[in-house]
Amino acid sequence: MKLLRIHCFQHVDYEDLGCIKDWCHIKGHKITYTKFYKGESLPRTADFDWLIVMGGPMGVYDDEIYSWLPHEKKLIKAAIQDNKTIIGICLGSQLVAEVLGAKVYRNLDKEIGWYDVMLTEQGKSASITNGM
Repeated sequence: MKLLRIHCFQHVDYEDLGCIKDWCHIKGHKITYTKFYKGESLPRTADFDWLIVMGGPMGVYDDEIYSWLPHEKKLIKAAIQDNKTIIGICLGSQLVAEVLGAKVYRNLDKEIGWYDVMLTEQGKSASITNGM
């Protein structure tokens, strides 16, 4: 696997990459951040190979409360159009879904934490899982 430039959208200081950061360091990948809670600027899609969009307490449709949300969604859409690998975690997956045209709504039950994932045969052959 080539060395990757991985960019992380971090919405709040307590929702970071966790063990993904450890994996990146072990593999030698470069990590950069946009920390929205610090008012940091967005990168260009040419500046990264992968985009990881983290969680946070805000909602997908809170554009009027969080002025950066529309800009973030625009960059996520551009990353999709540029065929970048995108991983969305919690709010991040909801933002990706909304950008792709899905209706996002509150789940009846709360879900938090890490869960085991079993790869299908198709998943085992996906480029993102190579070397895992």
